[in-house]
Amino acid sequence: LPLGLGSCFSFQAGVTVLGYYFVRWRTLANAVASTGVSLGFTLWPLLSQYLLDEMGWRNTFLIFGGILLNCCVCGAIMRPVQLASGSLLQSPKPGEEPGRRAEEAQLPNGASSPHPELQQETRRTACFQMLQKYLAFDIFCQNKGYQIYTIGVTWMMMGFALPHVYLVPYAIQNGVEERRAALLISVIGFINIFIRPLTGLLSGHTVFTGRRIYLFSLAVLLCGLSNFICVISAEFSVLIIYCVILSIAMSGIGALIFQVLMDVVEMDRFSSALGLFTILESITLLIGPPLTGLLVDITSDFHYVFYNSSFFLISAALFMGLSFCALEKKNKLKEASKVPLDNPSRYQYNEMPTEPQFESQSPPAVVYITSI
Repeated sequence: LPLGLGSCFSFQAGVTVLGYYFVRWRTLANAVASTGVSLGFTLWPLLSQYLLDEMGWRNTFLIFGGILLNCCVCGAIMRPVQLASGSLLQSPKPGEEPGRRAEEAQLPNGASSPHPELQQETRRTACFQMLQKYLAFDIFCQNKGYQIYTIGVTWMMMGFALPHVYLVPYAIQNGVEERRAALLISVIGFINIFIRPLTGLLSGHTVFTGRRIYLFSLAVLLCGLSNFICVISAEFSVLIIYCVILSIAMSGIGALIFQVLMDVVEMDRFSSALGLFTILESITLLIGPPLTGLLVDITSDFHYVFYNSSFFLISAALFMGLSFCALEKKNKLKEASKVPLDNPSRYQYNEMPTEPQFESQSPPAVVYITSI
């Protein structure tokens, strides 16, 4: 529990601050920051296996705890961003309750405190408004893009983590040596280190402005299709090819998942939107592997792992891509219907002759200007 809470606090704060620090190169910054995950994928299996063999599990956990303490150093380096004065919200005074201002705003000057029932109702309203603000329920109900993206990523997470959890047991069951099987995860992380910055640099180009959701959907689709390679064969060489293709698709997902969220939601509400976003995706990320593991225990067939992963990933990619395409067309139709109403004379159709009519045209008037 403490490990999970600490990871959530450091993760959300880091992603939010990153969005405030960078504007022009925000996509590349997200990709470079997510490269640390790839570095962990590369080193963690090899390092953990070595430490377990040499020092035991207790000392291994102590070393891992010391490594994670570096998050405190990173947090100490972060500094708040000075925003424009118009975008700053007036914060309550020290010691003032959040719902206090709502109560005082409803009371006229010199009025006495309300009845206990009214005061309790006011506090409930203030509490609901606070939850709505910091958990972004209002954004989820009003912003269709955020709604589609959150549902799509939440559904995607049901199958996204399955290959990482079951790839090594699947390889070991099919005769691959344990150390070589652990190397598969390192191959995925190693390729991600180089591909993620390139993906961020490419997607940050002006050509992809407003279209990064389609790149993200394409990466999710490729990730889902790559799982069928494991169904074909479980030889080590085939699994290496699978890891290469999967890592390329994962690079696009890792580099764009938060950048697309920043494109969909305004930055002043990004922290709240990220909170609800991570809560929902964490729920499906938690229940996906156990349910698939139960299916594997019942059938004794690891192929269902990759079938399930492909189903969730491909369906999520199609849902997000087609939904955003339909939403974009709907917005264009709305804008096109509003334009003639704003300035109808500008777009009024006038019939003009295609050929010049010299007979009907009067000769140009000649004006003589003389100086005195």
